[in-house]
Amino acid sequence: FIENYPRGKKKLIESFSRFATGDVFEWFQDKGVKLKIEDDLRVFPISDSSLDIVNCLKNRAQSMGIKISVQKFVKRIEKLKKNSLFKVITSKNDYFCTKKLLISTGGHPSGYRLAESLGHEIIKPVPSLFSFSCKDKKLKECRGVAVKNVDLEIYLNNKYFKSHGDLLVTHWGFSGPGILRLSSEAARDLYAKKYNFKLFIKWTDLDYDQLNLKMSKLRENNGASNLSNLRPTPSVTKRLWVYLLNKLEIDKSKTWSALLSKERHKIINILLKDEYQISGKGPFSDEFVMAGGVSLDEISFKTMESLICEGLYFSGEVLDVDGITGGFNFQHCWTSGWLAGKAISK
Repeated sequence: FIENYPRGKKKLIESFSRFATGDVFEWFQDKGVKLKIEDDLRVFPISDSSLDIVNCLKNRAQSMGIKISVQKFVKRIEKLKKNSLFKVITSKNDYFCTKKLLISTGGHPSGYRLAESLGHEIIKPVPSLFSFSCKDKKLKECRGVAVKNVDLEIYLNNKYFKSHGDLLVTHWGFSGPGILRLSSEAARDLYAKKYNFKLFIKWTDLDYDQLNLKMSKLRENNGASNLSNLRPTPSVTKRLWVYLLNKLEIDKSKTWSALLSKERHKIINILLKDEYQISGKGPFSDEFVMAGGVSLDEISFKTMESLICEGLYFSGEVLDVDGITGGFNFQHCWTSGWLAGKAISK
C-alpha cells in the first residue's frame, strides 16, 4: 500500500496501521454516507456527489459544538514562553490562545510559512500529478484516443522512472492515470529539468518476437489488405495506428505483402519504444497535489505531533507526503487528520 506514496513510504506504516482504508470506509458509512467500490477499487459516495462528504464533515462538527470561523486568515502564530500557549493572530487583528494547534492547510503556501515560523524545515514544494505537453502537431489527430495498460518511461539524471497504466492522448499531449503516476514518481527531477524531457511509450504488451510473428501471419493470411485496415496489436486504435505509420513515413495504403523487412523492423520498434519530446506540464495548471512540505523527520506518526514544538500538529498535504492518483492522497488526509484529532482530544 505504501508503495503508492513516492514521498512518505515507510514512515506511513505507523499511521496507516492505526487508521486505514477500511476504517475510513466504516467512519463515513456510520455517519450516513453510503459508499460504493468501483472496478478499479476507488471509493465514491453512491450519489457521486462530493457534497455528501463535505456535508457529512460539516454536520458532524456542528453536532459536536465545534465552532468554524470563516472569512479570516491567520497572519502569524506566536509560541508564548511563559505558559507554552500558542497565540494565533488573524487578519482582523483579533487573536486567540490555545494549548494545541493543528495546521491542515493542504498545499497552500500559508501553511508552509506558518510551520517554518515555528521552527520547522520545509521541503521545497513542487507540482505532482500533472499531464504532459507535447508540441507534435500531428499528435492532435489522435486526441481522445485512449490506450489501456501501456508502459511509460523517463530517463533523467541517470535514473529511470517507470509507470504502467492507461494513457489518454489530448489536444495538448498526454494524460491519464499512467501519466499522472509517472509525473508523481519523477516530480522533483521533472521540476529540476523545467519539464523538458523525453517520454518513451510501449504501446503493446507483446514483445519483439510476438509482434514479428503477428506481422508474418498478417503478411501470409491478409497480404492483399492495406496496412491501415489491419493492426498487429489490438491495443492500438486505428487512429493511433495510422498516426504511427505516418510518423514512420510508411504509406498506409501499402499492402501487407508489399511491406519491406526494414519497414517491419521500424513498426515493431515504434510499438515497443515510441519517443516524444515533452515541453512542459499540461496547459491548465492541472496538478492535483504538491510534492514537498513539512519535513517528515520532524513529525511523530503516532500522533502527528511536531517533535520540535510541543502542542503543534500537522495533517494532510502540508506534510511532505503525496500519493499517486486513485484516492491515496485522500487516504493520507483522512488518516493523519483522525490521528491528530484523537491526540489533541486527549
